[in-house]
Amino acid sequence: MPNTHAPGDVDRPELVPFIVTNPAALPGIVVDETAAELRGAWQYSTHTPPYVGLGYLHDQRAGKGTKSVTFTPNLPHAGLYEVRIAHCYNVRRATNTPVTIHSAEGETVVGINQRTEPPHDRLWRPVGTFRFAAGRAGWVRISNEGTADGYVIADAVQFLPVPARSANASEDPVQPQAPRP
Repeated sequence: MPNTHAPGDVDRPELVPFIVTNPAALPGIVVDETAAELRGAWQYSTHTPPYVGLGYLHDQRAGKGTKSVTFTPNLPHAGLYEVRIAHCYNVRRATNTPVTIHSAEGETVVGINQRTEPPHDRLWRPVGTFRFAAGRAGWVRISNEGTADGYVIADAVQFLPVPARSANASEDPVQPQAPRP
């Protein structure tokens, strides 16, 4: 699935600085689309930054309900992870992209609007915090089901470990401070 755009041909040059070329340098566990399982025909692109790694995939606004990309991490330990989805954004994107999170607690489906700018580095959109088992039991799937209003983007998924609270930690971590002289 070759890119249909020439290298450097981008529609938002001001967002090029937000491209993450090395997913391994990011915190947590990141699964890029190059390591994901694809169902259906997806188109590779670099036309709309930002993105993670070599580029991103889009569903060609075709085959609605028949395409998905599944990102399966190899998590080093069981616990809570914040899940973030990377996607480029613009007015041609789907407003209700279904994201299924398969965690140790079952499956949760979250709809995301890929037209709006993600809040973290203009690239990452949090979809929630979930408990996962260690290893490859959990996954995140981006589908194009019910997304007739735009292109669905599949780029990368980030799993950020959430530190466990200490058993002796106070529920109110704010401590009073002495007044300054």
